[in-house]
Amino acid sequence: MNETNLDWDDLRLFLAVARGGGLAVAAQATGKSPPTLGRRMLALETAVGAELFQRLPRGYDLTEAGAAFLTKITALETQIDPLTQSARRDGRPLIRISAGTWMTRVLCDAADQILGPRRDTRLRFIAADHVLDIARREAVIGIRNHRPEQLGLACRRVGQVRFAGYATGARPVLWARVMGKTPSAQWVAAHKEPGDCLEVTTPRNALDLALAGAACVVLPTFVGDRTPGLLQVTPLIDELQHDQWLVTHAQERFIPEVRGTIDRVYTVLRDLHRMRDV
Repeated sequence: MNETNLDWDDLRLFLAVARGGGLAVAAQATGKSPPTLGRRMLALETAVGAELFQRLPRGYDLTEAGAAFLTKITALETQIDPLTQSARRDGRPLIRISAGTWMTRVLCDAADQILGPRRDTRLRFIAADHVLDIARREAVIGIRNHRPEQLGLACRRVGQVRFAGYATGARPVLWARVMGKTPSAQWVAAHKEPGDCLEVTTPRNALDLALAGAACVVLPTFVGDRTPGLLQVTPLIDELQHDQWLVTHAQERFIPEVRGTIDRVYTVLRDLHRMRDV
């Protein structure tokens, strides 16, 4: 059996159970319930084709095969950890935060608050209109437009995002159309004729057209309302309205630095939406 072909999440749980000597200690370390850990260990034993634990009243003891497996996975951990966990430099974890273009702009504005007074992390803001896979550690924290359905993720609703058309002063005849698959880009494509649009490849350039007075742009209200020189020139676009979710990996949220960053990002988003709702 090639251990690298196994699910690394299962191997992490195996390490927690083996090192903790049972399910209760491992549950505290991983955030998984004891029944879940028990099922995952049974599934791992099936995949490996060997009994790894002796299940005793006092806890879980490693079998001979389990002890050999622990040696292999401990060695593998040193190779995989730099790739799958928050990379560290000078003892500070790198926390990757992914969001769409406009939410990343808000987070960058609040970077000092997100870092916190202890400055015990490094931050990487990833502006991506496609969804990065948090379950596979492409990001540590994600801001999402829908509640995730993947197993192993934890989420918290932070508010509701609304959209409207914005322009400088009198509403221009033309609209800024972003060549992309975001809901706002698709709304413009569906409701405006090509001849009525100026096309751009990035949302930032759509905003530039609006600020230049050349086009009307569809923006989240938390951007449009906070951008000097822009006025809301259309009613709210109800079909674009959606909830917003703060998402992270269920295990990594227990890392103290990640937990602190999650709480500070949540405060930034909560205050952002609260200001709009007042």
